[in-house]
Amino acid sequence: MPGTKTSPTPRRTMRQHFTSVSYGGMVGAMLLLLASATPSLLPRGWFFQGVVSGGAAAIGYAIGAFLTWLARFMVSRDEPWRRPQRFWWWALAFIAVWDATLMLYWYVRWQNDLRDLMGVERIGLRAIPEILGVALIVFLLLMVIGKAWSRAVGAVVRWLRGFVPPRMASVAGGAIAVGLTVALVNGVLVENVMRVLNSTFSAANDETKADVSAPTSPLRSGGPDSTVSWDSLGREGRSNVADGPTVAQLTRFNGVPAMEPIRVFAGLDSAPTLEGVADAAVRELERTGGLNRKIVAVGSTTGSGWLNKGYIDSLEYMYNGDTALVSMQYSYLPSWISFLVDKERARQAGMLLFEKVSARVRAMPEAHRPKLVVFGESLGSFAGESPFGSVPTIAARTDGALFTGPTFNNQLWLDTTRNRDAGSPEWLPIFGDGQFARFIADEGDLVRPNAPWDHARVVYNQHASDPITWWNPSLLFREPDWLKEKRGRDVLHSTHWIPVVTFLQVSADMAVAVDVPDGHGHHYLRSIPYAWAKILQPPGWTDEKTRRLLPLLDRDF
Repeated sequence: MPGTKTSPTPRRTMRQHFTSVSYGGMVGAMLLLLASATPSLLPRGWFFQGVVSGGAAAIGYAIGAFLTWLARFMVSRDEPWRRPQRFWWWALAFIAVWDATLMLYWYVRWQNDLRDLMGVERIGLRAIPEILGVALIVFLLLMVIGKAWSRAVGAVVRWLRGFVPPRMASVAGGAIAVGLTVALVNGVLVENVMRVLNSTFSAANDETKADVSAPTSPLRSGGPDSTVSWDSLGREGRSNVADGPTVAQLTRFNGVPAMEPIRVFAGLDSAPTLEGVADAAVRELERTGGLNRKIVAVGSTTGSGWLNKGYIDSLEYMYNGDTALVSMQYSYLPSWISFLVDKERARQAGMLLFEKVSARVRAMPEAHRPKLVVFGESLGSFAGESPFGSVPTIAARTDGALFTGPTFNNQLWLDTTRNRDAGSPEWLPIFGDGQFARFIADEGDLVRPNAPWDHARVVYNQHASDPITWWNPSLLFREPDWLKEKRGRDVLHSTHWIPVVTFLQVSADMAVAVDVPDGHGHHYLRSIPYAWAKILQPPGWTDEKTRRLLPLLDRDF
C-alpha cells in the first residue's frame, strides 16, 4: 500500500547458511580436493587417496562455508547478501570437472613417479573412478555429520537469543557448541572407544601366532623354571622369546661353537603394575644368568610388545649367542594407537626397565660388567630414550643405542634435530660434528661426518619418506623444514606443503608406512646390522659377515 514502509529483507540465520549448500563452501571443497591429489611421502592406493580427498573436500567446504557466514555476519544489516546466480554455479561445476580431471591425471603420474622411486607396482587411470567413489562417500558422510552439528549450533543460538542480542548469541552459541563437542568427545566418546579397543586387543593379546610354541629351554621366559608363565607374555612377547637363531645356526655361521642366546620378557599380565612388570623382567634376567653375558640389550617395545627381530638376531649372530635380551610389554594396543594415547605408559615403561637393569649392571665389579645397549623402533624409540636427558647422557650411561623410525614425541631426537649443525638438513641432520650420535637413512651414512666418534655410539635410523617420523600436528598450519630444504633421497621434488592437506596426506601415509620396500617409509631392516656393527665393533666382525647375515634377517611385521 502507498506509504507503507517495506520491511528489510530478513537476514538468513547461521543455521540456514549451514543447512543449505554454500557456494563459498563448494569453492573451498574444490580447492582442497584438487590439492589432495598432490604427492606426499608414500604411494597411496585408490582407497586411501579417496579417503584423503573426501576428507580434504569436507574440510574445504567447512572452511569456505564458515568464511561465507563470517562475511555475512560482518556486513551491515541494511544490506542484504546477494546469492550467486545460476551462471556462477554452472561455472563452478565446469571448472571443478575440468580441474579434477586434470589433477587426477597428474595424481596418477606423480604416484607412478613415486612408485618407480621406491620399486612399487605402478597404478593406471582406472584408479580414478574408484578414488572419486570413495571420496564422494567420505565427503557425504562428513557433510551429514557437519550438518547435524550445525543444526545443534543453530538450536543453541536460537535459545540464547531469548537472553542476549542476536550477534552475541551467534558468537556465544558457537563457542558453547565447540566447548560441549570437545567435552563430549574427550569425556564420553574417547573413554568408551578406548574401553572397546582395550577389550578387543586384550582378547587378541591372548592369541598365539601359528608358528610359535612354548620354549623348552630354561634360558627363555615362559620355559622351564621361568618365573613368568607362557600365557602371561602376550601374543608378541611369546613370539619374541620363541624366535631367533638356534645354537646350530650360530655355530655354522661363525665357524666356532656358539652359546644359546638368552631372551627374557615380561608381559602386561605378568604383574598388576608397570613397575611390577619391569621387576618381573629383571628377575628373569637374573634367573637366566643374563648379566653374565657379553651383551645385555634392553629392548623397548611398541605398546603390544612387538620388537623388530632384526635388532635381536643381529646381536646374537655378532656375539655368537653370548647375549641377553630383556624387554617388557606396557599396553594391549597396537603401535599406532599407543602412539596417540599411551605415550605416558611408554615413557614409564622405558624408564623403569632401563633403570632397574642399569642398577644391576652397576652393582657388578667393573671388570665383569656386560656391555649395556638400548634399542627401539617407532614408539619403542620414544620409550628407549625416555630414561635419558640428552644424547651425551645416553653415551655416558650405555655402551651404545640404536633407535629407528623416531616419532615427533621423541624429545631427545627433537632437541638434537633442532640443534643440528648448520647446513645439515632436518631429514638427515649432523649434531655436534657427530661426536656422540649419527643420523642415517642407510648404512652409507654411518661415516657421515668424517670426524672422530670415540664415545659410546648412538645411531638414529630414519628415512626421509617415513610418515611416522615426520607426522606432526603442526603440519596443519606450518611448513616443516624437511619440505623447505632439499628433499630427501626418496621424496619427490614435486612434493610441497599445503595447509591442512599435507597433514591429511601424511596421516594417511601412516596407514601404509610399512607397505613399501626396506629402506623406505617405516620399513627398517638392512641398515640395522650395519649400525650395530659400527656402534659395538664386535671382535672379528667384518662387513663381509654383515652381507652374509642380511638374508638371514627378518623384521617380522
